Amino acid sequence: MSTMIACGVLAGMNLLAAGIVKAEQDLKLWYEQPAEKWVEALPIGNGGFGAMVFGGTARERIQFNDDTLFTGEPHDYAHQGAVTYLLELRKLLYDGKQGEAHTLGNREFMSVNTRGNNRQEAYQPFGDLNLAFAGHETVTDYSRDLDLNEATATTRYTVDGVTYTREIFASYPDKAIVMQITADKPGKLSFSAGLSCPHKGALITAQDDTVVMAGQVENGKTRFEARLKVAAEGGKIAVTDNSVTVSGSDRATLVLVGATSYVNYRDISADPAKICEARMTQAGGTQYATLRTAHIADYQGLFQRCTLDLGVTDKAKTATDQRLKAFGPDDPQLATLFFQYGRYLMIACSRPGSQPSNLQGLWNDQMRPPWDSKYTININTEMNYWPAEMTGLSECHQPLFDALKDLSVTGRNVAQEHYGARGWVLHHNFDLWRAAAPINNANHGIWVTGGAWLSQHLWWHYAYTGDDTFLEQDAYPIMKDAAIFFLDYLIEDPKGEEKYLVSGPSNSPERGGLVMGPTMDHQIIRNLLNNTTAAAKVLGVDKDLQKQWSDTAKRIVPNQVGSEGQLKEWFYKEEPKTGHRHVSHLWGLHPGLEIHPRTTPKLAEACRVTLTFRGDGGTGWSKAWKINFWARLLDGNHSYKMLTEALRGNTYPNLFDAHPPFQIDGNFGATSGIAEMLLQSSGTEIEILPALPEAFANGNVTGLRARGGFVVDIEWRDGALVKAEIESLCGNDMEVRYGDKVIDLKLKKGMRTEVF
Repeated sequence: MSTMIACGVLAGMNLLAAGIVKAEQDLKLWYEQPAEKWVEALPIGNGGFGAMVFGGTARERIQFNDDTLFTGEPHDYAHQGAVTYLLELRKLLYDGKQGEAHTLGNREFMSVNTRGNNRQEAYQPFGDLNLAFAGHETVTDYSRDLDLNEATATTRYTVDGVTYTREIFASYPDKAIVMQITADKPGKLSFSAGLSCPHKGALITAQDDTVVMAGQVENGKTRFEARLKVAAEGGKIAVTDNSVTVSGSDRATLVLVGATSYVNYRDISADPAKICEARMTQAGGTQYATLRTAHIADYQGLFQRCTLDLGVTDKAKTATDQRLKAFGPDDPQLATLFFQYGRYLMIACSRPGSQPSNLQGLWNDQMRPPWDSKYTININTEMNYWPAEMTGLSECHQPLFDALKDLSVTGRNVAQEHYGARGWVLHHNFDLWRAAAPINNANHGIWVTGGAWLSQHLWWHYAYTGDDTFLEQDAYPIMKDAAIFFLDYLIEDPKGEEKYLVSGPSNSPERGGLVMGPTMDHQIIRNLLNNTTAAAKVLGVDKDLQKQWSDTAKRIVPNQVGSEGQLKEWFYKEEPKTGHRHVSHLWGLHPGLEIHPRTTPKLAEACRVTLTFRGDGGTGWSKAWKINFWARLLDGNHSYKMLTEALRGNTYPNLFDAHPPFQIDGNFGATSGIAEMLLQSSGTEIEILPALPEAFANGNVTGLRARGGFVVDIEWRDGALVKAEIESLCGNDMEVRYGDKVIDLKLKKGMRTEVF
């Protein structure tokens, strides 16, 4: 079946690099008018501090956020004594009394917060940087853009023969947002700059060249401060009570920093003034060119690891907002732009030391944002990190791992109070304070596999990088306790002869209410137990637990095919036909690996039937998930169809995903889906161009990652492979597939070879 290949090291330049410079030049979102709405503005970010750039002329708004600014305060959300009602909940559900189970769950089993309800806290806007330019109401030659290759937003226009340019970026090395404003004629730059805040009681003052804004979040105890420093070349600087005015200058540099009193989920004692002072001392005392150089070098060290070129047509000469509604095969570069935009957003909103990417990534202008703009983990937070490993952004995964360390602590108390179980558990949402208990309503809040699903990301990081230290010190302790929880939680099916193990009470997000035996639970728990067993074997530890986990995984209810050929969503009942946005029970197809057309053809066909029943509609994130589903079913054309549907119908002018409203998961899910069209891996096999759509007939991609520790570059023409190169990062053996061809890959660590 397999043939051996001759392995050789390919030295020098990447053989697939031709055309990459041209592709980078085309990686711009650009527009012919300023943003009128927030979802038309352009996002910048350094992981924890970010902004939306509107590109106004007479007035410019830079709306900014810090990812630790939430309502509320440190608090344990567990409901003491909830476990008393666990057996009763299960009995009610098995007796067919779902309504009574919901009532009992809402009364006795839900989260408890400081406000006396069962909700969590909301992510908050920080403030606005406001600029005013007298006489700039009427302009010519206007343009604004976001350069993904340099992570820089630029606004340019002409007034009375003078061209004004504003360039802005968010620096990770210097922890600041930096803007330079220039006029192409001497002495023609005049403007005022100030800060404003949506939180009542914030104090704004100005002295010398700096504006300071300080306050405390409404409906919470977190304190914050922001500082804006203005430096000008030529002309004069004047200060009012709360703003800085520049007149007759050639150019000006603005540095904005911000901080909160948040230390961690249990401690909000930091001094934001001291943090801002230190950051301003660093960034505010550095030349603009130096700041910009450091920013680009840092950013490109991540971004340029993975390139994609699907070809460029004349459509790329059209403004980005005008291209969306007409997206199709004649504009392949827009798919490239969307792919790389997802990677840009990940770098901008998830860096080591920051919080994880939330429902809106980093960006929010509302005091009461949709779904509190926190962390919804029955699909959305996980989607945010689907592209992390496979597109070369492993470091951007770290904030999620840091949060999991916290959640494994808060979730331990919830496991004890709600289930009388060892280990830790996490339900379908968490916030900055690491709430782990069920929230909102029992019919969707009592869902026990949030922590189990997030633990998949720990295993992925190891699978893609082979980092044994990470596995031992960071991943395994969290995975181990998550897996131990389910040894205590699962119960034996009282109705069947097979004595399967069943999950419940739980639900199938977000359909059908509180039930016993949702398929998604079983897939996720099985995955967790198998991954944790594999991790323990790698580390050579916990042999007794390995056996328990392995035996338990085998006893969990297997995937079931229903009477109409569909994959059943619940063990105990059939799935009614629906166009619902959630297709949760296909988790085993993606992001799981237990269903695949070649290894489990009957189950894969059942997934296909289910997707046909559900249709191609849905929210932005739902369509993005379907891009991945169809790619895993090796149907590239249908996967591309879902990409088309997402771009045309669920994408805002600034390319933010439109649920609607804005949720960032659709952006990350689409990036993942495009990668899945081009490369898939299971840990035992790498498949090249598994679901290449006809619309992507020609192209090349570099820097995709595969499980087992491999970097893969691919070039194709007329829908057929021209060249594929694979580099081994870990020295693992692997089968590589292209169509019906399968080869055995044996490379030492650091070696690179061409295949097929």
